[in-house]
Parts: sequence; structure tokens; C-alpha cells
Amino acid sequence: MVRVSFLHPDLGIGGAERLVVDAALALKKKGHEVNFITSHHDPNHCFTETRDGTIPVIVVGEWLPRNIFGKFFALCAYVKMVYAASYMFFLGDRPDVVFCDLVSVCIPVLHLYIPHVIYYCHHPDQLLSSPGSTWKSFYRAPLNYLEEITTGQADKIFVNSKYTAAVFKDTFKRLNVDPEVLYPSINTEYFDKTRLVSLERALDKKLPEDSIIFLSINRYERKKNLNLAIEALAELKSLVTDEDYKRVHLIMAGGYDKRVEENVDHYVELTGLADELQVTEKMTFLRSPSDVNKISILNHCDALIYTPPNEHFGIVPLEAMYAKKLVIANNSGGPTESIIDGVTGFLVDLSGKAFAEKMAIVVKDKTIGFKFGTAGKERFIKTFSFTAFSNQLDQSIQTFSERKKSN
Repeated sequence: MVRVSFLHPDLGIGGAERLVVDAALALKKKGHEVNFITSHHDPNHCFTETRDGTIPVIVVGEWLPRNIFGKFFALCAYVKMVYAASYMFFLGDRPDVVFCDLVSVCIPVLHLYIPHVIYYCHHPDQLLSSPGSTWKSFYRAPLNYLEEITTGQADKIFVNSKYTAAVFKDTFKRLNVDPEVLYPSINTEYFDKTRLVSLERALDKKLPEDSIIFLSINRYERKKNLNLAIEALAELKSLVTDEDYKRVHLIMAGGYDKRVEENVDHYVELTGLADELQVTEKMTFLRSPSDVNKISILNHCDALIYTPPNEHFGIVPLEAMYAKKLVIANNSGGPTESIIDGVTGFLVDLSGKAFAEKMAIVVKDKTIGFKFGTAGKERFIKTFSFTAFSNQLDQSIQTFSERKKSN
């Protein structure tokens, strides 16, 4: 048994959070002792496993600011993670291994008293920062340097896809490191055990029984290109009969944190766009739906619309594939590794029209959803199963354990 602590900045709802929670669950099932150390954890905005005590959560440094006058988000995140890493020094039973992600600057601090550190690179943080003024470039330069140098100090580096591995190598040119690809998975046991609720209960509204339901699941952030799903819904009207279009409904569900200004503003923008394109009555917006409601809606829908460009991997398409749903996604980033175009789903250009053309196929052909969904489930089990994910992660932990014994 190895003691493993997961160090994560903000344990809310998102793809990165889902991955680390699943990683903790995987190691717990392998007999290891796991917990989370984070700077923020809201029981009303988190995954079930961290709320119900399945995985213990320790909140450290929540009093530290998330930003300074609406600026310096990255710097504040770095400070929070260093503070949380320093907290581990005072733990009675320090972990044998720390699994951290998103912020690497804490790794040198951890190495002062933690034997082994694993770093999971979802994507280089410096690439997630939008371009800005000359002043911002001066501000980012030392942070970018720190990210690169401290990332290289991890004992093991995982990335979520071959796409991200290539980006990693191209970004961190000072590092002579070949990161290992650890494809994300989903906790299929939880999916299987979840007692589904009716669509009416999940949406708190009733749709016609013959509705053709498209589903978009993503955080309410502009980089997710959620507007494309709404534009595609409007474009679809000219591609199918009036009778079929009346049956179409789009559910837009996603993580929504009222503390995050972009979530609040973008939600208003999207509802405004739906009104402008006159599709409001054909849509349902959900903010941070519960796990049960999300899984239920996923099982009730006909196809998933996944709009982010250059997504590092994309956990939602995996969830859809496991639920035997056809996926329509942008032809870039991680989805090009998870989805087989024309077999388990469609990979399309980044335009509302391109998405609408594939949505029209789903509307017109009632058999294609079942055919592609079945192929998607088979691909998930073969390549992205929770068992394969668990075994690969556990192997790395066991390697560290064996080194400890030999020393």
C-alpha cells in the first residue's frame, strides 16, 4: 500500500477534475491510500466522490486571493499551490507519492520532503494564456520559464494524448523528456451503478416523446466554442424537413461557477445568441447539472455535439462512447484520437454549417445512432477502459514503491 496525495488547485467540475478524481478512485481500488489537497472545494460544485467522503479532501489556503484586481490569475494560482505543497510538510503521515497537475511550480517544494512526484500535463499552462500587452508578456515570461523548469523536475510526467505529447515537446524545448501518454478514462462502475432518472426529471421539463435530442456538455467558457452548437441548431432548419425540425431539441449542459466571471457572462451571451437565432424554444440550458442528471441526459440523448477546437483530449466524448452515443466533434486535438470518423462519430470543420450537416444525417437516419454508438462502446472498451487506465497508473506507483524498498 502506498500513500498518494493528489494536489489540485480548485476541485470543482471539469475535465481536469474528473481525471484526477478518477485517478484517485483507480488507485484506491488498487489498495492504495489516497486523499486530495486543494485550495478550494465547494460541496455544491464538485463531483460526488469528493462530496460524499469516498475520497477525503483537505482544503488549504482558501483565504488566499484567486486574483488581484481581476488580474494575475496565474501568479495567484502558483502561490496557492506552493502554499498547499508546503502544508504537506506538517502532515503527520506524509504521502509517499504526490500526484499534481495544472501547476508545476510546487514540484521543487514537494521534493524537499516527498520521495516521488508525478505530474500530469493536461496542456502547457503558458499556451492557455491569451495574448496581451507588452506588460503581460513581461509578466508571463518568468512564469513560463518556471513552468518549464519545474515540470522537468517531476519523477514521472504523464500527458493525456499523443497530441498533447507533441505540444509538450514543442513547447518545453529545454527539457529532454519524453512524457508518457496516459489516456483519461471514466469511472465506468459509477456509470453502471447510477440509477437513471427520466429526462423530464433531469431537465425539470417535458419534451415530446419523439424528440431528437442533441447534447452539448462543456464548461461555460468561450474557448469551448459553445456558440457553434447553437449556430448549428439554427443551420439545421434548412437541411431537414419542417416536421423533423420540430422534433429537434438541443440540451446545453456544463460546469458553471458563479465565482468565475466568464461563466456568468458567457451564459448570458449564449442565451442571447439563442434568442437572436430564434432557437430558444428548441433549447434547454443547464448549469452544473448533478452527476445523476448528467449521466441520465447522456443516456437519453441521440448524439453528442462536441465543439472545442484543439481540445487537449476531451473526456466527454469518452462518456458518450461508453453510453453508446454517436459523437460529432471538431477535427482537431484529442478527439482525433478517440473518435474514428465515419465509424464511431464524425470529425468536422469548425463551423456551424459543418456540424449541422452531420446533425442532419442523425435526424434523417434513425439507425446510424445505434450503429455508431455500438462501435463507439467497443472502441472505448478496447482502448480507453478504466481497467487499462488503472493498471498503467498503478504500475507507476508500484515502481516508486519498489524503489523505496530497495533504498
